[in-house]
Amino acid sequence: MLQKHIQHLYWRAGFGEPYAVVQAAQRQSARQVFKQMLSDSEDFRPIDIVDLREVVAEFRQLREMRDIKKEGNREEVRDKLKDLQKDRKEEQGTLNTNWIDLMVTSRGVLREKIALFWHGHLVSRSLNPAFSQSYLNTLREHALGKFGDLLMAVSKEPSMLQFLNNKQNKKRSPNENFARELIELFTLGRGNYTEKDIKDVARAFTGWDFDLQGKFIFREFQHDNGEKTIFGKTGNFKGEDVIEMILERKETAQFLTAKIYKYFVNENISGKEKRIAELSKRFYKTNYDIADLLENIFTADWFYDQENIGSHIKSPVELLVGIKRTLGATFEDQQPDLFIQKVLGQVLLYPPNVAGWAGGKNWIDSSSLLFRMQLPAMLFLGKEGSISAKKDGDINTEYQTKKRNFKASVDWSNFSRAFTENEKKFVDEISQYLFQVTANESFIQNIVNKFQQSSNEENIKQTAIALMMLPEYQVC
Repeated sequence: MLQKHIQHLYWRAGFGEPYAVVQAAQRQSARQVFKQMLSDSEDFRPIDIVDLREVVAEFRQLREMRDIKKEGNREEVRDKLKDLQKDRKEEQGTLNTNWIDLMVTSRGVLREKIALFWHGHLVSRSLNPAFSQSYLNTLREHALGKFGDLLMAVSKEPSMLQFLNNKQNKKRSPNENFARELIELFTLGRGNYTEKDIKDVARAFTGWDFDLQGKFIFREFQHDNGEKTIFGKTGNFKGEDVIEMILERKETAQFLTAKIYKYFVNENISGKEKRIAELSKRFYKTNYDIADLLENIFTADWFYDQENIGSHIKSPVELLVGIKRTLGATFEDQQPDLFIQKVLGQVLLYPPNVAGWAGGKNWIDSSSLLFRMQLPAMLFLGKEGSISAKKDGDINTEYQTKKRNFKASVDWSNFSRAFTENEKKFVDEISQYLFQVTANESFIQNIVNKFQQSSNEENIKQTAIALMMLPEYQVC
């Protein structure tokens, strides 16, 4: 494989790889590289940093203290409430950065990348860190399996049932929020259902609830057992029946395939309708086998067409994780990870709305581009950034907006050993490695001209940092 093609695969199916890994993969085919990534992602290990028992005890304590506060409104109660809420926010932050660390260090990077996609598609949000952890593990566990299993599992997650108000969806007062988003955003897409379908789907999901421990419960007495007509079929349907009916619709496979294509191949799908239809047809025939669909995409010759390489604007998480994974960079604590996400507009476990992050060109504005280009100097040269995180008025993310100085550690000696000692050649090598688009030749020459009487290692370090501060580094 060509180096650009290998890097294309590693960036789209993961977050980039160290130069030595890229070099070694040139002796393999795209199928061999992808199969190895798939094999490395076979094992699933849940993230287990939030103790559910502590959260449950804390939740009970919060309820008791709120009752006391109503009666006496004492200051010590208010202070204790603030402390407990602060603890929950910090646990949420730790969960966030723990997942970042997995993306950076795990061999099973394919699983984490696909889970990131599902996080922006099957969107949920909870301020309860135990519920967030359960939701995240469900996405990660089923990320490469059958979509039907993923959809069923995530639909029963407490964070999802809470976020889309299905806890309030009862026989006498149906709530349509979950039903509408399930059909419109998660599966079929607009135009493939009627308002009557939404109403009866909501009735089918009445009684879907969870207990204090976050365990799914079907409350029979809250379920509407009446006859329902959904997608032209009539019966006494329950939620599980609806999910099966959704999966039977070929429009579901078409909608999902198009969205996956946009995310992993090219946001512009004009003229690619036939290709997407073929992928969709196989996806449907394999009973929505996610790994099979991804293999068909990442091993296809057209995936490596020039129009697809360097066409994707890195999301904030892709940019952050890519810097850390490719260079082996580490932070002293979790705050830089959280601050960078906040400044650039993508905080894991805190999507802006049920539609997720818009992505694409929406990632870039004058402020965010300036911060992106300043980031390498902030991380590796100790420069202070001029951009602060926007305050959105939400107390749950306020602690991420405080301006901080931070610095990353990189073993530049190890990084430099992979490149030749010839100055002009190593500049070309590093630019070919860091960029998926053609570098500006005059800028490359300018870097060479600025070399001081420094060590080869220092020159390579300065070259890498300078290149990463260019707009070309923002795409892959």
